[in-house]
Amino acid sequence: MNGVNTWYKPAKFALSIGIFSLTMGWYTGYLDAFKYISVYNWSVIIFLGFELFYITLQASRSQLSHYNFSSGLYTSLTVAMAIAAIAVTLYTGYIGILFCTYRFATLPDYYVWAIRLGIFLFVIFASEGAVMGANGSPRIGANDGQTIPFLNWSLKYGDLRIAHFIGMHALQLLPLLAVYLLKDLKMVFLTGFLYAILAFFCLVLALNGKSWPNARSFTKVGKFH
Repeated sequence: MNGVNTWYKPAKFALSIGIFSLTMGWYTGYLDAFKYISVYNWSVIIFLGFELFYITLQASRSQLSHYNFSSGLYTSLTVAMAIAAIAVTLYTGYIGILFCTYRFATLPDYYVWAIRLGIFLFVIFASEGAVMGANGSPRIGANDGQTIPFLNWSLKYGDLRIAHFIGMHALQLLPLLAVYLLKDLKMVFLTGFLYAILAFFCLVLALNGKSWPNARSFTKVGKFH
């Protein structure tokens, strides 16, 4: 579809959902005192399982899954996917709040704070999906032009998926950096701040219809278009 292998999208979503599920399964294991944590885990399985099933089904039929408003049924299923994504995002934000209220005596502070920052950056940039939905496309400017293989990110126009990807994967990257490289609370805060700046820069770049190769021209102009 749209000149891209039909199975790229379900493959990307399967990989992303799998990594997210494993990550949150790991983190929620630290919240053993919270008796309703299994409700969250089952919510992730049901909601994201539905989304992946529908994306794969539509790919097998060479039909669009997201942004498909060609019929009442497809519109309803597109809205259902959005609701499922929002539910998981908000529930994950609640898990982040739990991490802020619990004390983890056996875990290093820098690791706990990396998890907290990673969860909240995930929630912010997962919510960016609403911007894509309102735009009717992950791209801003045009849908043609050169793209990154497999990822299909635009190299010519703005692409909201770049900030979406970077921001959401703070969930994995910040804790990994904290444990294996930083090992210091101040460095975790600094890295989290710089990481957030990078993700927001990519978002502003996309909203202005610019791609990474055109970032230099964007910074020279110094204003929105």
